[in-house]
Formats: sequence, C-alpha cells, structure tokens
Amino acid sequence: MPNFRTLDDIDARGKRVLLRVDLNVPMEQGRVSDTTRLERIAPGIAELSGKGGKVILLAHFGRPKGRDEKNSLKPVAAALAEVIRKPVAFAEDCVGEVAAKAVAAMKDGDILCLENTRFHAGEEKNDPAFTAELAKLGDLWVNDAFSAAHRAHASTEGLGHNLPAYAGRTMQAELDALGKALGDPARPVIAIVGGAKVSTKIELLQNLVGKVDALVIGGGMANTFLHAQGVGIGKSLAEKDLAATALRIFEKAEAANCAIILPVDAVVAFHFAANAPSHAYGLDAIPSDGMILDVGPRSVERIHAAIDDAATLVWNGPLGAFEMTPFDRGTMVAAKHAAERTRAKKLISVAGGGDTVAALNQAGVAGDFSYVSTAGGAFLEWMEGKPLPGVEVLRI
Repeated sequence: MPNFRTLDDIDARGKRVLLRVDLNVPMEQGRVSDTTRLERIAPGIAELSGKGGKVILLAHFGRPKGRDEKNSLKPVAAALAEVIRKPVAFAEDCVGEVAAKAVAAMKDGDILCLENTRFHAGEEKNDPAFTAELAKLGDLWVNDAFSAAHRAHASTEGLGHNLPAYAGRTMQAELDALGKALGDPARPVIAIVGGAKVSTKIELLQNLVGKVDALVIGGGMANTFLHAQGVGIGKSLAEKDLAATALRIFEKAEAANCAIILPVDAVVAFHFAANAPSHAYGLDAIPSDGMILDVGPRSVERIHAAIDDAATLVWNGPLGAFEMTPFDRGTMVAAKHAAERTRAKKLISVAGGGDTVAALNQAGVAGDFSYVSTAGGAFLEWMEGKPLPGVEVLRI
C-alpha cells in the first residue's frame, strides 16, 4: 500500500495507540448476537498489543443523542474480550478525567475500550476542541473502521490532523481489495448491480459505466431500464419517472464502451409472497397483471457467460426478491457460479452492501469470494467514486 502507512510502519512498544474500530454489532437482550465484526478487528488489536502498544479503542454505537446507557459499549467490550481471549478494560467516558485516568493506568500490551464517542456532540461535528481532547490520550492514531470512513467525524477523520495516522489491518485489507476491484483491476471487469430502486444507485451506475467493461443490472431496478426501452413490465416495481435517467445511463455506457446486460426473460408471479405460483416469460410476453420478481433462466445463462468472460467481478445488490423462495434462485445460482470461478482462481470477486452480504451468506458462498465488505454506506460511496474522508486523511 504505497499511499498509506500501515501497522508495518509502527514501533508500538510503550506507545498509546488510539485505534478507531467498528463495534456496531447486533445486540439482543443486552448481549452481542453476532461477533463477525469483532472477529475481523481482533487480529489487528492482538498485533498492536503483542508489539507492546497500549491499545485504546475508539468507536461509536448506534445513534444516541447524548449519553444513553442503551448505547453503551460496555457489553461490547466484554464480548470483544471473549473473542480476543485477553482482558479488555472499559472506561465510562472517551474524554476527560475518567478516560485520562484509565489510559494512565495502562501497561504495555493492555487493551482499553473507551465509551461511545457519539455520547458527545463534538464527535459528529468533528469539533476541533473535542478532537484535541481525544488526541491527548494517544501518541498515534490508527483507523481500522472503513465502515465509518465516509463520515468526517472526530474519531474517524479529525484525529488524522492531530496525530501520526496509519491504516489498520482491516482498513488495509479493504483498500487492497477495492483497489483490485476498481482502482487497478485485472480486466475485463464486470459489475453486478441489483436492488429495488434506481434512485438509490444513480451515482453508482453513472460511475461504474465509466470503469467496467460490462454492467449487469438486476432486481427491481432492472424493470425501470426495461420500461425505459418500451418493454411492458405489467405491475412490476419500477420508477417510471426515472426512464429518462435510465436512457442517459445507456448513452453514457455506450460512449464508454461498457456493455449493459439486462434480463432477457423474467420469473413472474401475480402475488408478492413466498412460494406464490410463478412462471418464466420472455420479455415480449410479460402478463399485464404480473410482477417480475426474479431474472429468468436465459438471463441467468447470460450472467454466467459474462462472469466467465471476466477477470474481476464487483457485486452490489441481489438480482431478484431473494428474501422469498423461489425468487432467490437467480441470485443464488449466479453467486454460486461466481464463487466457483473464484475458487478455480479464474476470478477476483469483491462484494458489498447489506443485502448482498445476506444473499451470499444465504447461498453459502460468502467465504469463497475474494473479499466481502461489510461496510455498507462506505462501500457504496466508494463504488460511486466519492472520496472517503477517513481514507483521504490517511494518505501520505
């Protein structure tokens, strides 16, 4: 990573390391119900601790307006201690005397979690005075929270102006993977973009057509593109008022020599419900009272062929209503095909976004993709080509 300093560049012994991590984990009845994010950050924490650093964790949790015990990081710190199999001390605040005393009591190799940074309004405002208070607690700052890198907050961006700044291991892995996907990818590059609405992904589509060789559009958003081309889509979900936008994206893709791959057939049902009777129709025969809920078998064949032609795949969004059988089939089959190509070392596959991660887990192939980002909004903004404040501040 030539543009960023990483943990390889840190002599951590005796240093107070402010480590920004993502502790936004799901909770049920006061306990962490899924430790995936904790497991991802554990190796970086263990590495800094093992090198003799005093590891001070900074994180937010939820969207509190001031101090709110429901959003305390205390139970998360306890769950993290179980994951990393080392004690994790906890301080009831992230600035001020309470935090300063907790940091002063640390020995080399100790790990301390500070309370939710968003309990203070200065965090989201990126207030210089609040940032300075945080900076007093550390000798250097490591950002390991790519998922919060699209926010210019005190702990995600401000500290990079106050202390020597480094990318943590999960940040490094994310930036490496994203660089391979769109920064300097092996070509040809294909993107699969699905989901319900074009309106949420206009900037994404406009950016991708200038960067990829082929763009597969699926899900409800494909209906908007089909409608724009004059295809009858029955009662299918579509944003018909965005037909002109869809046509502009077609024009931009043509100018950039990017092939847009739309469904050529569709699985149609007459009720939006799991296991509703359904049938595959060609696009010239969609019933006027039917709803397109998945790509059809010929469309899946085309998507497989496009994946076979590609060296790199970037995936965001499902191809159909994957939450309901049998309308998950297109997404499941395509995901398994991409995973098979990846396992055979014929494809670099990078995926991200909440629904995408859920779909890949449902297909049982998330572990087979080259990289699966759990970053949500930050992943989407990166795909849209936007600079991320928490990444930009790390550049050398």
